[in-house]
Amino acid sequence: MKRYVATRLALGLVTLFCVTVLVFVATNMLPGDAATEILGRGATPETLARFREQLGLDDPLVLRYGNWIWGLLHGDLGQSLTTQASINEAIWPRLWNTLRLAGLTALVSVPLAIGLGVLSAAREGSFLDRALAMGALTAISFPEFFTAYLLILVFSVKLNLLPNLSTIFPEMSFLEALRAMVLPVMALSCLVTAHMMRMTRTSILSVMSQPYIEMAFLKGVPRAAVITRHALPNAAAPIIAVVAMNLAYLVVGIVVIEVVFVYPGLGQYMVDAVGKRDIPVVQACGVFFALAFIGLNLISDVLAVLVNPRLRRPGGGR
Repeated sequence: MKRYVATRLALGLVTLFCVTVLVFVATNMLPGDAATEILGRGATPETLARFREQLGLDDPLVLRYGNWIWGLLHGDLGQSLTTQASINEAIWPRLWNTLRLAGLTALVSVPLAIGLGVLSAAREGSFLDRALAMGALTAISFPEFFTAYLLILVFSVKLNLLPNLSTIFPEMSFLEALRAMVLPVMALSCLVTAHMMRMTRTSILSVMSQPYIEMAFLKGVPRAAVITRHALPNAAAPIIAVVAMNLAYLVVGIVVIEVVFVYPGLGQYMVDAVGKRDIPVVQACGVFFALAFIGLNLISDVLAVLVNPRLRRPGGGR
């Protein structure tokens, strides 16, 4: 088990290194120029040249990447080009906001998705099963921004129950912040709950034809008990994998939701930086997103092996 974890950790570090290269190259290929965005289009070429030199934008790409990686290894994310402030100080409150939103969504969606998946598998072929499948397919089909605006229309414009913006401040009370996050949590939960519910149902039904399941039925064990006591534990590995993937999505893929609701998270911070061509901020956000995605996948792999030790062997689980 230790060797497996060490191998997965090494692979994750290699993947993270490759991601840093891709992020650095991609951000430097963005159209536009940070110096022009900061000084304005009325700046003279001489002023722009001096400012670019001051910001280090004229240094060779390899040298700039080396300086950036060296700073990352020492915990220094650099300085914002537009504000000249330390990114370390600006990014942590926004990262906390994103993790808080993702965590609250996970607390709602994971138990709900697994419960509905088990219920759908227990009532396979029934009206409830078909209704849940139709609802999940509908939720998956709608784009995130459409779901978000639909929720705003219903709960903010028509019913006037919830705020249409989710701007939160440190001075806000817990209940005020919670109320502001209700709509983003609902928008995110619609999609991830549907994905996890479908995978839970599929994973449970895939093991229902196994001999030990048929033996349990022959002994007269009720279908619900067979599913919860026998099928669900053996279907846990793929369920854990899809839950981890959706949790990674909650951290990485909530940029659209944060922008729609003007939520002060890491995604909103990155979008603002892209508009200002603030490359160091975009790079720092990209590294955090990659680290979260790789870390959650590593955790899911380890949990899957702990649940199903056969996966440790080559070709295990087949």
